[in-house]
Amino acid sequence: MTNWSKDSEGRLTNTFEFKNYRKSLAFTCEVAMLSEKKNHHPQIILNYGSVIISLISHDVKQVTQRDLDLAEQIDKIYSK
Repeated sequence: MTNWSKDSEGRLTNTFEFKNYRKSLAFTCEVAMLSEKKNHHPQIILNYGSVIISLISHDVKQVTQRDLDLAEQIDKIYSK
């Protein structure tokens, strides 16, 4: 996992940079489909040239292995 850090609320957070809105949106859609498949849903903020993703296991209110695993899979989508 690269560039993930904890924010002030204890969530695992990363910002992914893109050339334009279309690429940001395509990445967001891929992450959304993966998240739905895993039944683990991050907070996603879509901007023109970036996407901010925050992960936390809401049931226990902390970062768990599920979050770390999803972060790793999100990194793989980004590096395609």
